[in-house]
Amino acid sequence: MVEIDNTIVSADIFTAHFCCDLSSCRGECCVEGNAGAPLELDEIVEIEGCYEFFKPYMKSEGVEAIRQQGVAVIDADGDLTTPLIDNAECAYSIIEDGTTWCAIEKAWSRGECSFRKPISCHLYPIRVARFSNGTYGLQYHRWSICRAAEIAGAKKGEPLFRTLREPLIRRFSEKYYDELEQTYRLLIDSGF
Repeated sequence: MVEIDNTIVSADIFTAHFCCDLSSCRGECCVEGNAGAPLELDEIVEIEGCYEFFKPYMKSEGVEAIRQQGVAVIDADGDLTTPLIDNAECAYSIIEDGTTWCAIEKAWSRGECSFRKPISCHLYPIRVARFSNGTYGLQYHRWSICRAAEIAGAKKGEPLFRTLREPLIRRFSEKYYDELEQTYRLLIDSGF
Protein backbone atom coordinates (compact mmCIF):
# COMPACT_ATOMS: atom_id res chain seq x y z
CA MET A 1 0.00 0.00 0.00
CA VAL A 2 1.10 3.53 -0.80
CA GLU A 3 -0.41 6.77 0.46
CA ILE A 4 -0.85 9.57 -2.08
CA ASP A 5 -2.70 12.71 -0.98
CA ASN A 6 -5.82 11.44 0.77
CA THR A 7 -5.81 8.00 -0.89
CA ILE A 8 -4.42 4.62 0.07
CA VAL A 9 -3.32 2.95 -3.18
CA SER A 10 -2.97 -0.81 -3.44
CA ALA A 11 0.37 -1.94 -4.88
CA ASP A 12 -1.60 -3.84 -7.55
CA ILE A 13 -2.36 -0.52 -9.21
CA PHE A 14 1.37 -0.31 -10.04
CA THR A 15 2.11 -3.99 -10.70
CA ALA A 16 -0.98 -5.40 -12.44
CA HIS A 17 -1.50 -5.22 -16.18
CA PHE A 18 -4.91 -4.77 -17.79
CA CYS A 19 -6.13 -3.80 -21.25
CA CYS A 20 -9.84 -4.18 -21.87
CA ASP A 21 -10.45 -6.78 -24.59
CA LEU A 22 -14.06 -6.38 -25.71
CA SER A 23 -13.60 -8.89 -28.52
CA SER A 24 -13.11 -11.58 -25.84
CA CYS A 25 -15.37 -10.55 -22.96
CA ARG A 26 -18.14 -8.92 -25.06
CA GLY A 27 -18.84 -6.39 -22.28
CA GLU A 28 -19.92 -8.91 -19.65
CA CYS A 29 -19.12 -6.39 -16.87
CA CYS A 30 -22.29 -4.53 -17.90
CA VAL A 31 -24.33 -7.72 -17.51
CA GLU A 32 -22.83 -9.81 -14.69
CA GLY A 33 -22.61 -9.01 -11.00
CA ASN A 34 -24.90 -8.60 -8.03
CA ALA A 35 -25.63 -4.87 -8.37
CA GLY A 36 -25.46 -1.99 -10.80
CA ALA A 37 -22.41 0.19 -11.31
CA PRO A 38 -21.56 2.41 -8.32
CA LEU A 39 -22.59 6.05 -8.78
CA GLU A 40 -21.45 9.32 -7.25
CA LEU A 41 -24.22 11.63 -6.04
CA ASP A 42 -23.34 14.34 -8.57
CA GLU A 43 -23.55 11.81 -11.41
CA ILE A 44 -27.30 11.50 -10.91
CA VAL A 45 -27.71 15.13 -12.00
CA GLU A 46 -25.50 14.44 -15.04
CA ILE A 47 -27.50 11.34 -15.98
CA GLU A 48 -30.83 13.14 -15.57
CA GLY A 49 -29.56 16.04 -17.68
CA CYS A 50 -28.40 13.80 -20.52
CA TYR A 51 -31.12 11.15 -20.35
CA GLU A 52 -33.06 12.34 -23.40
CA PHE A 53 -29.86 12.20 -25.47
CA PHE A 54 -28.95 8.58 -24.69
CA LYS A 55 -32.47 7.20 -24.17
CA PRO A 56 -32.92 6.53 -27.94
CA TYR A 57 -29.98 4.09 -27.83
CA MET A 58 -31.31 2.15 -24.85
CA LYS A 59 -33.21 -1.12 -25.00
CA SER A 60 -36.92 -0.85 -24.27
CA GLU A 61 -36.34 -2.96 -21.14
CA GLY A 62 -33.77 -0.43 -19.95
CA VAL A 63 -36.12 2.49 -20.54
CA GLU A 64 -38.81 0.62 -18.60
CA ALA A 65 -36.37 -0.08 -15.74
CA ILE A 66 -35.59 3.65 -15.54
CA ARG A 67 -39.30 4.48 -15.59
CA GLN A 68 -39.95 2.09 -12.71
CA GLN A 69 -36.77 2.55 -10.64
CA GLY A 70 -35.45 5.99 -11.55
CA VAL A 71 -32.01 6.84 -12.94
CA ALA A 72 -30.29 5.47 -9.81
CA VAL A 73 -31.13 3.06 -7.00
CA ILE A 74 -29.79 2.19 -3.57
CA ASP A 75 -28.62 -1.42 -3.56
CA ALA A 76 -28.72 -4.02 -0.76
CA ASP A 77 -25.46 -2.65 0.69
CA GLY A 78 -26.86 0.89 0.83
CA ASP A 79 -24.76 2.08 -2.13
CA LEU A 80 -25.98 4.30 -4.95
CA THR A 81 -25.89 2.33 -8.22
CA THR A 82 -27.30 2.16 -11.72
CA PRO A 83 -30.64 0.36 -11.97
CA LEU A 84 -30.79 -3.14 -13.44
CA ILE A 85 -32.99 -4.92 -15.94
CA ASP A 86 -34.47 -7.98 -14.20
CA ASN A 87 -31.70 -7.94 -11.54
CA ALA A 88 -29.09 -8.65 -14.20
CA GLU A 89 -27.73 -6.19 -16.77
CA CYS A 90 -27.35 -2.45 -16.32
CA ALA A 91 -30.39 -0.50 -17.48
CA TYR A 92 -28.07 1.70 -19.58
CA SER A 93 -26.54 -1.24 -21.45
CA ILE A 94 -26.89 -1.68 -25.18
CA ILE A 95 -25.82 -4.51 -27.46
CA GLU A 96 -24.19 -3.88 -30.81
CA ASP A 97 -22.53 -6.57 -32.92
CA GLY A 98 -22.78 -9.01 -30.04
CA THR A 99 -20.98 -6.72 -27.58
CA THR A 100 -22.58 -5.00 -24.59
CA TRP A 101 -21.60 -1.45 -23.82
CA CYS A 102 -23.12 1.82 -22.58
CA ALA A 103 -25.88 3.95 -24.11
CA ILE A 104 -24.57 6.94 -22.16
CA GLU A 105 -21.10 6.53 -23.64
CA LYS A 106 -22.54 6.08 -27.12
CA ALA A 107 -24.29 9.47 -26.91
CA TRP A 108 -21.09 11.01 -25.49
CA SER A 109 -18.97 9.51 -28.29
CA ARG A 110 -21.29 11.11 -30.83
CA GLY A 111 -21.02 14.50 -29.13
CA GLU A 112 -24.65 14.42 -28.02
CA CYS A 113 -24.04 14.75 -24.28
CA SER A 114 -21.21 15.96 -22.06
CA PHE A 115 -21.33 13.10 -19.52
CA ARG A 116 -19.26 10.11 -20.65
CA LYS A 117 -20.41 7.38 -18.23
CA PRO A 118 -20.23 6.72 -14.49
CA ILE A 119 -16.69 7.14 -13.20
CA SER A 120 -16.83 3.68 -11.62
CA CYS A 121 -17.27 2.20 -15.11
CA HIS A 122 -14.56 4.41 -16.61
CA LEU A 123 -12.10 3.46 -13.85
CA TYR A 124 -12.81 -0.26 -13.91
CA PRO A 125 -11.02 -2.49 -12.81
CA ILE A 126 -9.92 0.06 -10.22
CA ARG A 127 -12.49 0.35 -7.45
CA VAL A 128 -12.57 3.40 -5.19
CA ALA A 129 -13.61 2.91 -1.57
CA ARG A 130 -14.55 5.87 0.63
CA PHE A 131 -13.54 5.56 4.28
CA SER A 132 -15.23 7.23 7.24
CA ASN A 133 -12.18 9.43 7.92
CA GLY A 134 -12.50 11.09 4.50
CA THR A 135 -9.75 9.14 2.78
CA TYR A 136 -10.15 6.90 -0.25
CA GLY A 137 -8.77 3.52 -1.13
CA LEU A 138 -7.88 2.44 -4.66
CA GLN A 139 -7.74 -1.27 -5.32
CA TYR A 140 -7.61 -3.59 -8.27
CA HIS A 141 -10.82 -5.62 -8.60
CA ARG A 142 -10.01 -8.98 -10.15
CA TRP A 143 -12.87 -10.70 -11.94
CA SER A 144 -12.73 -13.95 -13.91
CA ILE A 145 -14.61 -12.44 -16.87
CA CYS A 146 -11.68 -10.02 -17.30
CA ARG A 147 -8.99 -12.68 -17.70
CA ALA A 148 -8.52 -11.80 -21.39
CA ALA A 149 -7.91 -8.18 -20.37
CA GLU A 150 -5.16 -9.30 -17.98
CA ILE A 151 -3.51 -11.31 -20.76
CA ALA A 152 -3.79 -8.40 -23.21
CA GLY A 153 -2.42 -6.03 -20.56
CA ALA A 154 0.55 -8.31 -19.87
CA LYS A 155 1.35 -8.34 -23.61
CA LYS A 156 1.15 -4.55 -23.70
CA GLY A 157 3.36 -4.35 -20.59
CA GLU A 158 1.94 -1.16 -19.16
CA PRO A 159 0.99 -0.92 -15.48
CA LEU A 160 -2.71 -0.66 -14.68
CA PHE A 161 -2.60 2.97 -13.57
CA ARG A 162 -1.17 4.02 -16.95
CA THR A 163 -3.86 2.12 -18.82
CA LEU A 164 -6.42 4.09 -16.79
CA ARG A 165 -4.69 7.47 -17.05
CA GLU A 166 -7.72 9.30 -18.49
CA PRO A 167 -10.27 8.17 -15.86
CA LEU A 168 -7.78 8.67 -13.03
CA ILE A 169 -7.29 12.28 -14.15
CA ARG A 170 -11.06 12.67 -14.57
CA ARG A 171 -11.69 11.40 -11.02
CA PHE A 172 -8.74 12.85 -9.13
CA SER A 173 -6.73 15.38 -11.26
CA GLU A 174 -3.69 15.65 -13.50
CA LYS A 175 -1.59 16.47 -10.42
CA TYR A 176 -2.75 13.29 -8.72
CA TYR A 177 -1.89 11.22 -11.80
CA ASP A 178 1.58 12.82 -11.89
CA GLU A 179 2.04 11.73 -8.26
CA LEU A 180 1.13 8.17 -9.26
CA GLU A 181 3.83 8.35 -11.95
CA GLN A 182 6.41 9.69 -9.47
CA THR A 183 5.51 6.98 -6.97
CA TYR A 184 5.81 4.31 -9.66
CA ARG A 185 9.28 5.56 -10.66
CA LEU A 186 10.38 5.55 -7.00
CA LEU A 187 9.07 2.01 -6.57
CA ILE A 188 10.89 0.83 -9.71
CA ASP A 189 14.11 2.54 -8.62
CA SER A 190 13.88 0.85 -5.21
CA GLY A 191 13.56 -2.57 -6.85
CA PHE A 192 9.87 -3.03 -6.01
